Amino acid sequence: QAQLVESGGGLVQPGGSLRLSCVASGSIFNLYLMTWHRQAPGKQREFLAGITTNGNTNYRDSVKGRFTISRDNAKNTVYLQMNSLKPEDTAVYYCYSRIGRTDYWGQGTQVTVSV
Repeated sequence: QAQLVESGGGLVQPGGSLRLSCVASGSIFNLYLMTWHRQAPGKQREFLAGITTNGNTNYRDSVKGRFTISRDNAKNTVYLQMNSLKPEDTAVYYCYSRIGRTDYWGQGTQVTVSV
């Protein structure tokens, strides 16, 4: 069964960096838009960044210039490079794709930005 698995979260100080990875279980995901989202405690899940099959990207305004989404289709993997992290970036981060009528979410990876 197709699935997405995130990794790379952790505790980082303000101003630090992390790189999240999302590994897809099948190469079919290489044919589709892949996106990253996050959900902070008590808040709705929000879109962060997306990348098309040919590498076009778009970002939420609050992360532009700090976060970079990329993909390596040979590894069935999407990345989110996060720099200049702030305490307000603390959340569970998810990757997502939609294939046909089916939504695929990873299990999430926790990112905590704190001194």
